[in-house]
Amino acid sequence: MTLTLRSSTSFINLKDTKSFKTADEVVGSICYAQIKPTFSLVAKSSVQASHVLEHHSLIKVGSLAEKWEKLHPLSGPHDGSNSSKVPVFVMLPLDTVTHGGNLNKPRAMNASLMALKSAGVEGVMVDAWWGLVEKDGPLRYNWEGYAELVQMVKHHGLKIQVVMSFHQCGGNVGDSCSIPLPPWVLEEISKDPDLVYTDRSGRRNPEYISLGCDSMPVLRGRTPIQVYSDFMRSFRDRFSDDLGDVIVEIQVGMGPCGELRYPAYPESNGTWKFPGIGEFQCYDKYMRASLKASAEELGNQAWGQDGPHDSGSYNQFPEDTEFFRRDGTWNSEYGQFFLEWYSDKLLQHGDNILAAAEVIFKGTGAKLSGKVAGIHWHYRTRSHAAELTAGYYNTRNHDGYQLIAQMFSKHGVALNFTCMEMRDGEQPENANCSPEGLVHQVKMATKAAGTELAGENALERYDQAAFGQVLATGTAAAGSGLSAFTYLRLNKRLFEEDNWRHMVEFVKGMSEGGRIRRLPESDTLRSDLYIGLVKDRSLRRTKEILLV
Repeated sequence: MTLTLRSSTSFINLKDTKSFKTADEVVGSICYAQIKPTFSLVAKSSVQASHVLEHHSLIKVGSLAEKWEKLHPLSGPHDGSNSSKVPVFVMLPLDTVTHGGNLNKPRAMNASLMALKSAGVEGVMVDAWWGLVEKDGPLRYNWEGYAELVQMVKHHGLKIQVVMSFHQCGGNVGDSCSIPLPPWVLEEISKDPDLVYTDRSGRRNPEYISLGCDSMPVLRGRTPIQVYSDFMRSFRDRFSDDLGDVIVEIQVGMGPCGELRYPAYPESNGTWKFPGIGEFQCYDKYMRASLKASAEELGNQAWGQDGPHDSGSYNQFPEDTEFFRRDGTWNSEYGQFFLEWYSDKLLQHGDNILAAAEVIFKGTGAKLSGKVAGIHWHYRTRSHAAELTAGYYNTRNHDGYQLIAQMFSKHGVALNFTCMEMRDGEQPENANCSPEGLVHQVKMATKAAGTELAGENALERYDQAAFGQVLATGTAAAGSGLSAFTYLRLNKRLFEEDNWRHMVEFVKGMSEGGRIRRLPESDTLRSDLYIGLVKDRSLRRTKEILLV
């Protein structure tokens, strides 16, 4: 039997097999790309094939060879012998489940999981889209595609993190498909456009329901918090047998891209481009009413009439505006009032959702997590403008991540933070970026709050520098390690020869507490696994070997 991995926009395609098999069950050949140099690796038995994928883009599993050499195997991520190990998960494609509710390309998914298992990863992450699961009507849930995926993951001995994705897919960095909010929700939005976030010019953003109406029964008699809670409760009931065992983590979506933030920097239609400061999203009628009430309670009605008038537009820089410049309005009494109100609303939104999730998933054995965005541009300015428009009241004078970490800690929720792969020196000078400084600040905030910190990369990276940065900041060798790292994302480029080698080395390094070394191609020691390394130029030309 031959398993051939072919090119696809989302997944690799598998040439045959009617039922999925684990790496240990595969007998035959597993072929990757025509990449120079090309090698054929021959393993001693089909059981040993599970370790082969870690080595090269071209892999052949077959009969005994005349000369044998050892391929260095990976140590498992959770053998209990090294407390400094950081388990690595890999995000699955956004379209893992189709609009029809079925698992997308199951044969290709099976081959992908087999490869990931061979590399030593702990498991995978998948988005459970609100727009797919509850699209047929209120309280009508379809989990079948996800159920098939969970069983396949279980079969391969992997774990899975499931994201409760209450946002739309499409219009942001890395979005390769479009999954809007449920049709019945969009129908309610068409009746009341103020249900979604709105900027100063009146531009509506359909990515996520405005937190201003969290407690309003605006979704056919239910509040958004009730709708999210019912969704999570349905998931818990459907997957009760797998929670805490196969499904080890529930990441609770709390905003655009699943992150606890306002949609201050939307990329759709070219609205925002890096490194613009973004815009405040507080102009729907529900947010306006809240701002007005807060100002009246303070005894200053004028402050509640509108948001800042001098905060500029999406693609400006801090010094272009009166609000965000070095000694701007942000540091005035009014600015402090507005920023406290704006950030407190976001904190309350997260608190409400996580409180519900804590009750729903209590006793299931599954860990809870939530994601915070790594907004690193303009971090080295006084005002931290891009963070402020997103709802993080973090300035030169005010730590915006302490309160977030404390809120997460209150509910026993791990804080998942992005941009772990970035270095300051890689960023454009005019953007005043400091991803390293930001990561350090968040690490200190979570440490002080006593909550776990997990991480992921913000952009798709396959180079050694990016992996090395995660190892440098995310392991115990850096002083305080991550509880887990989730790599973005599974696609065909990951399986290219150099990229795959870097990934395998990275997983091994994370399992060894940050110690990374380039994996040797082979050595002459004999052990349980022997691999014959044979150059075969003819294989470069075979039509069957294609890039995944």
